[in-house]
Amino acid sequence: MPAAKKSKAKKTRVAIFDTTLRGAEQCPGAAMTTEEKLTVAHQLARLGVDVIEAGFPYSSPGDFEAVQGIVREVKGPTIAGLSLCRPEAIDRTAEALKIGKQVRLHVFLSTSPQHREWILRKSKDEVLEMAVSSVRRAREQIAEVEFSPMDASRTEFDFLCEVVTATIDAGASIINIPDTLGYALPHEFGDLIRRLRESVPNIENAAISVHCHDDLGLATANSLAAVINGATQVECTVNGLGERAGNAALEEIVVILDTRRELKRKFETGINLKEIYRTSRLVRDVTGMPVQPNKAIVGENAFAHSSGVHVDGVIKLLQRRSSFEIVRPQKIGREKSEIVLTSRSGRKAVKHRLSELGYALSPEELESTYQRFVPLADQRKRVTDDELESLVADELRVAHEIYALDYMHVVSGGTTIPTATVRLRRNGDVSEAVCSGVGSVDAIYRAIDQLVKLPHSLVDYNVSSVTGGTDALGEVTVRVSDRAGTVHTGRGSSMDIIEASAKAYLQALNKAVFRAEGRPARRRAKKAAKKGAGRAKKAGRRK
Repeated sequence: MPAAKKSKAKKTRVAIFDTTLRGAEQCPGAAMTTEEKLTVAHQLARLGVDVIEAGFPYSSPGDFEAVQGIVREVKGPTIAGLSLCRPEAIDRTAEALKIGKQVRLHVFLSTSPQHREWILRKSKDEVLEMAVSSVRRAREQIAEVEFSPMDASRTEFDFLCEVVTATIDAGASIINIPDTLGYALPHEFGDLIRRLRESVPNIENAAISVHCHDDLGLATANSLAAVINGATQVECTVNGLGERAGNAALEEIVVILDTRRELKRKFETGINLKEIYRTSRLVRDVTGMPVQPNKAIVGENAFAHSSGVHVDGVIKLLQRRSSFEIVRPQKIGREKSEIVLTSRSGRKAVKHRLSELGYALSPEELESTYQRFVPLADQRKRVTDDELESLVADELRVAHEIYALDYMHVVSGGTTIPTATVRLRRNGDVSEAVCSGVGSVDAIYRAIDQLVKLPHSLVDYNVSSVTGGTDALGEVTVRVSDRAGTVHTGRGSSMDIIEASAKAYLQALNKAVFRAEGRPARRRAKKAAKKGAGRAKKAGRRK
């Protein structure tokens, strides 16, 4: 008889409870208008979250209106409102929610000895009675009630079990266990969830949720430890925003559950991963809270490679990037990985990027270009495409060696008319010009124009600081348009912004001059390839 097929084990569905609209707004400076909250809520629905905690209706009329508006307009997720364990707060929250069919009233109350003594100033019995009566009041008005014993991770275990048991009996169908101050360690928090499941007699009548803060950088780890030990709902925020150091990051939780095979075999969420990056950017733009570049999953550098070893691995395994990419950027809605050229990038990275830009260099040209790349990369945070092309031009005796800055002197200040003396060198010939202008930069540019006789116009001039302090390294970017309308970019950096301005302007003009007088390497390579093909064809005919 053929062996019976093994049936696949049913996965546990982990509900994603998003509290960006409530918890993230407690992050200083991240407040949102009613319209902005509605926009984010619609995107969260597209993302596929199970629950949207829309706000704290009792806190203000604006929050009440925002919650009511989201209940009315956003379809798909359950919409929750948070409430204190006070009759007036519960009634106000219920009023905001009751116009909807798929809603949840979430009540919370501190239970730890620290909070009981210093905040509530109540005994255990008084706290227990408040929790039970509040859940009952909420349950009378809204069918689905969630209860959170605030600071649960620091609450005496026996008392925590007593509160959980009593609130489930009172009608709570979801019990949320918060690590309110982000104090727990993963093994402790996972063990707490396991022990609650084993010790609370009626725990089967409620789902266990967790709400972790990131004060010690452990919110994601603690949330995962809880899931592994039986929690079936995770409360989190987009980009990990939240009070103090923030909350568990939604994107980290769901991508980890999808990426680690041993977890993916056991757990699943309803999140549309392709909407993660878009949601992250929307929350960033609406709240005005930047995403740190090295933020996991959604940071700008999350899929950027610069180290020579890493870049080499990515280039070799363009189809299979598991060597240095455990998550494909397309999975979360990003276009592709980025190879960033820095001082740690190797020859292969430089060659790969030049190839993408259309340059075909000989081994000797590539090596010489790389030797010029290294000192530039040491000075820069990253080397841009324009700068890389300038290096190629330098090596192939184009842009850099057409006109070189040999000397510059500027007189300015007070009632003195700004005057610049500039000396340029071209093919060993030196020429000098002295010009005045409305300012130091204008005087320098007029002098350079007098020496580089090429019709052009200055399109853009931008100054930025690369470093901080009074000795900051300033970077100037200019764009000039030649007679044909082609725009050429030049960059220059120096602790003297006047010098940086001259370098940037001259670099842009060198590109324009070269376009007018010569051909770039890519054209030369194509021509060489064409000649080679012609020779091969003739040789074939002779045969």
